[in-house]
Amino acid sequence: MQNYDNFIDGKFVPSAGDARIEVRNPSTGQPICTVPDSTGAEVEAALEAATAAQRAWSRLPAVERGNALRAIAARIRENTEALARIITEEQGKVLPLARVEVAFTADYLDYMAEWARRIEGEILESDRPGETIFLFRRPIGVIGGILPWNFPFFLIARKAAPALVTGNTIVIKPSEETPHNAVKFCELLAQTALPPGVVNVVHGRGPTAGRALASSPRAGMISFTGSVETGSAIMQAAAANITKVNLELGGKAPAIVMADADIDLAVGAITASRVINSGQVCNCAERVYVEESVAGPFLDKLAQSMQTTRYGDPLADETVAYGPLINEAGYRKVDRLVRGAVAAGAAVLTGGRRGPGEGGFYYEPTVLAGCRQDMEIVRKEIFGPVVPVVTFHGLEEAIALANDSDYGLTSSIYTRDLNVALKACQEIRFGETYINRENFEAMQGFHAGWRKSGIGGADGKHGLYEYTQTHVVYIQRR
Repeated sequence: MQNYDNFIDGKFVPSAGDARIEVRNPSTGQPICTVPDSTGAEVEAALEAATAAQRAWSRLPAVERGNALRAIAARIRENTEALARIITEEQGKVLPLARVEVAFTADYLDYMAEWARRIEGEILESDRPGETIFLFRRPIGVIGGILPWNFPFFLIARKAAPALVTGNTIVIKPSEETPHNAVKFCELLAQTALPPGVVNVVHGRGPTAGRALASSPRAGMISFTGSVETGSAIMQAAAANITKVNLELGGKAPAIVMADADIDLAVGAITASRVINSGQVCNCAERVYVEESVAGPFLDKLAQSMQTTRYGDPLADETVAYGPLINEAGYRKVDRLVRGAVAAGAAVLTGGRRGPGEGGFYYEPTVLAGCRQDMEIVRKEIFGPVVPVVTFHGLEEAIALANDSDYGLTSSIYTRDLNVALKACQEIRFGETYINRENFEAMQGFHAGWRKSGIGGADGKHGLYEYTQTHVVYIQRR
């Protein structure tokens, strides 16, 4: 079992403390490696390195910063299989999806590198004769990136790529559940010409390393992806320094299936949405609303589709559709929600139990019929391969049910009627809406949630500009 260290100022630095975090394979429960539970002083050392490197980094032409991202992307592509296996071992996603995550990460770095020649300011008309007003986009300084465990490798790029190309430096804290892929990322960084201190990685738990990062006055912005509860704690920690926060939080995505929908398409997309990454994806369908007149055939096909979905250890069998949940706590949460729904009157059409697999945290693909809007499983994030289904009468009711949520990240509707789709897009209150397709965003879009699903967003031009601040200059001609 390997013991890994923090990556600070271009090199791996042994931790001064004795506290270590043991990382386990969720498919088997076997230990993989350990990382330090970093102290506040170690986080501060990483922030100091990032601060020292930021001025010179920001003075480089943006195109040179973009070239640095391309060099990292090239090293990632050369190590795709090794990275994918690390992700699968520590996070439990199936190998084909892990390979997609690695490839998408490299593509994302290249995409953000292209913005080096496209960062735009503005020239504004003045009220005064002979005066010109310029608006420049400047780097914020040092970014703190706090990552989740469900797409741990891609989220490194989602935070680091826009930060670096706009002239910021960054300190990343990976999830303590999935730190090994970040260690490998640092090894690849060390093989490029990236200046020391531009990217730093410190390991640790949220209440220790995470809080130290979020509460430090050296951080100009904290970008976090994870739960609403942790996002709220980060806001509180950042508040003392009025530090900007960029938060991608939980989701409870509604999927509306109209009577005129292509039922087979809807069933296929919703099944894929619930089993991808074992259902541990914040933007995938978490609750389904089906029009009463087609509920019978829809539920029959959905139950059959979920029942025939294979799962298991993704390193032992590459053909399984999904692997384990991340840990015992994740399993217990899913099982508690399912049991609570059944006690409240929901019917299990398939699944509803822990799956076989010695040492692993598997849960059967599950469909629950007869659910109601007031059930906890319809209102709280499940994060597992479980589909609660509610029936409705008419589009107005479906939209009202969908909007009745604390969350507002993604949504979807299945219909053949363009007018129905357009009405839903006008009235549904979510950051993203998918029509007749699975819930998965594009890097050139803007992934942003409403309500408790977040503040700010990521991807595309608008996500890039999250990592800048404006500087307005008034020039008076004499």
